[in-house]
Amino acid sequence: MTGFLDDMARSSAARVAQAIRHESVDALERRARSAAPSAPLRLSASGFDVIAELKLRSPAAGQLSLESEDWLGRVAAYARGGAAAVSVLTEPSRFDGSLDHLRRAAAVLAPLGVPAMRKDFLVDPYQVLEARAAGAGGVLVILRMLTRPRIDQLLDVAAEHGMFVLLEAFDAADLAMARDLKAARAVRRAGSAEGGGEFAKGGEFAKGGEFANGGEMILMGVNCRDLQTLQVVQERFAALAPLLPDGWPAVAESGVATSMDARRMQQLGYRLALIGTALMASGDPSLLLRHIFDATRTVQP
Repeated sequence: MTGFLDDMARSSAARVAQAIRHESVDALERRARSAAPSAPLRLSASGFDVIAELKLRSPAAGQLSLESEDWLGRVAAYARGGAAAVSVLTEPSRFDGSLDHLRRAAAVLAPLGVPAMRKDFLVDPYQVLEARAAGAGGVLVILRMLTRPRIDQLLDVAAEHGMFVLLEAFDAADLAMARDLKAARAVRRAGSAEGGGEFAKGGEFAKGGEFANGGEMILMGVNCRDLQTLQVVQERFAALAPLLPDGWPAVAESGVATSMDARRMQQLGYRLALIGTALMASGDPSLLLRHIFDATRTVQP
């Protein structure tokens, strides 16, 4: 891991330890199971989708919004503009995020039929339960921060609670791990199917709709930000596209700011883009989304 991810992992683990002192795993599990179901993740049949991001601060861009501003109105504008999901930063020290932001965003999104996704530096399945208890329908999992057994644990908890997972890769080694992970989970799923186990419900993405069969729902993200310099390296998208696992919709993360950027990602084989800074800076995020969909969809929403 880089120094930045090391710092984030330590901070995240400390937050988990503090949270468990206030609420046991069993108590949180009960709260997660009693939470209202999230809207499912649906991808458009007409081409391209966007995960729109709420972040008040970025280590690379600095302050993007203030707590006092109408960021919930921006979340609603994302949904009304056609976003497939809304990513909500919950990391407090570098991104000014919180679980309360996730809870409030999920409540706004629920009647609009759009899921919220917790974006954080998750290191423990407890944090997936926190996300579900707050109303989220998905979580981000950064591959290089975790061991293979821990990644499996997070994916299992997410699948058990009907949540999608955005796996995040930064380089070829991360994507090799993702391909191995996908193959191993397919073998495990086949064995579970023979034995009638719950894991058999996992499946591939159903084109033009929700994920097939419920169960495991995975997106494969490529983040083109250099974690040493925090600069965007757009060439990474093209270099890594041939290495993406088959069957998991690919997500271009960081560096997508315009409709032409989105069109280029689509041409490279990416099915979605996660867009944060450009949407946070836009005075009319719904219009920016419309321009992106005009450039990437055969049929407009």
